[in-house]
Amino acid sequence: MEQGAGTAPAATPAKGPSPPVEQLRQLAGGRWRAGGGRELLSVNPARPKEVVATGRLAQARDLDDAVAAAREAFPGWAATPHHGQAGVLAHAAALLDRRAEWYGEELAREEGKTRAEGVGEARRAAEVFRYCAGEASRPSGEVFASPRPGEQIQVLHRPVGVVAAVTPFNFPIAIPAWKIAPALGFGNTVVWKPSGLVPLLAQRLAETLVEAGLPRGVLGLLHGDGELGERLAGHPGVDAVTFTGPTAVGRALIASCGALARPVQTELGGKNAAAVLADADLGLAAAEVVAGAFRSAGQKCTATSRLIVADAVADELIARVADRAAALRVGDPLEPSTEVGPVVSLQARDELQRTVDAAAARPGAEVLTGGRPYGGPLASGAYLPPTVVELTGDEPLWHDDPLWREELFGPILVVRRARDDREALRLVNDSAFGLAAAVFTDDLRNVAAAMDTLDVGVLHINSETAGADPHVPFGGAGRSGYGPREQGSAAREFFTATRTVYVRASAGGAR
Repeated sequence: MEQGAGTAPAATPAKGPSPPVEQLRQLAGGRWRAGGGRELLSVNPARPKEVVATGRLAQARDLDDAVAAAREAFPGWAATPHHGQAGVLAHAAALLDRRAEWYGEELAREEGKTRAEGVGEARRAAEVFRYCAGEASRPSGEVFASPRPGEQIQVLHRPVGVVAAVTPFNFPIAIPAWKIAPALGFGNTVVWKPSGLVPLLAQRLAETLVEAGLPRGVLGLLHGDGELGERLAGHPGVDAVTFTGPTAVGRALIASCGALARPVQTELGGKNAAAVLADADLGLAAAEVVAGAFRSAGQKCTATSRLIVADAVADELIARVADRAAALRVGDPLEPSTEVGPVVSLQARDELQRTVDAAAARPGAEVLTGGRPYGGPLASGAYLPPTVVELTGDEPLWHDDPLWREELFGPILVVRRARDDREALRLVNDSAFGLAAAVFTDDLRNVAAAMDTLDVGVLHINSETAGADPHVPFGGAGRSGYGPREQGSAAREFFTATRTVYVRASAGGAR
């Protein structure tokens, strides 16, 4: 297949003067300051020579100061009435809404997702903060009957203390929002280390919270590498750790927190499957699968990375998916017509390309569209064509194939045919991961079978695998997560600790 063959015409990167380079700062010790470590550069993956922001990484002193400030601020913030805390969160939501266009454009430049997706992410973060602000009106405990006369049992929910938050690059505002907002809303203080690939958007969120009225020390922001994240998670001044990121890093973090008897919440990888059954609406299925696989260049933990199709409809459905993927317009994320931007870095692009090249060289794999590097104006950016690969032949040929087994985090969809609907549902579970799945069917028996048998945390019927809402739990099974779920009422399980109080009036109180 020729370079770029099977893909839509690429959008030429926009020309014109680059915006000014932003300066990165740490929020440590309750104030903004420069880091003292090595240089940190944030570059535009569409034009890697363009620097978006620059600064220096945090040092051990910055970490200690941020944690100390969070510990000092904790009693006052925890004692703030819920409606006072909610006022800060609601103000932050309003600011995020007001700045969504600005932040969305910066997000497109720094991460590479399209401008429309960036604006949508900023608005989603605002939605999360609004939801958590509304939670201030929810009950803060329960009252239980006592088996003893004259006594009442109350179960209170108290903040856990200083929470360490470590977040990935792919949703630099939304994922931190659904950790930081409930943590603050339940009275905790937070020290946050975002991905070093998206430091500017992390700084924008921290700036928004400070402007919204968050007291000094309640939030710390540290720009650092993986080693800093490990030191933050293990810091003696931290009470709990919430993490989203690669499975290998998360499992090491789980082990270290276990040794410290420290609560930990992790959202890890996914190898999410969409199963298209024999009775499915094929037009709907093709559109949803392509959206789930290739929006955000496939860089979502919930992205559709496996497609399983019942043999009765396989030829038509696979052709529709390949045609739709080939028609996607890849290019500069700031161009309104662009549907797929670059992946986050040249390193990520090259690793993904090597994976596709290795798969194409093995028996039993056929590249249906994409699969080759771009030439021309997109060659210098971190662009990878939307790629669809079908695995054929008997199961032993593809059973251990990395395309089928490993989270790739890019615009790559692997396809497998199933003999019938039953086998299609079985193959959905053929993964160590269990974050999300989608099943396309109008047969209620298939829906019931999927609900009963698929080992995933999030199941979609007739819609793409990607997506999460702030008022319902989010998380996965197997290697996709560990610890309490995120978002919705489930967030209280992690960000608070229960205190059971037995209340009985003394005999003297009756006088």
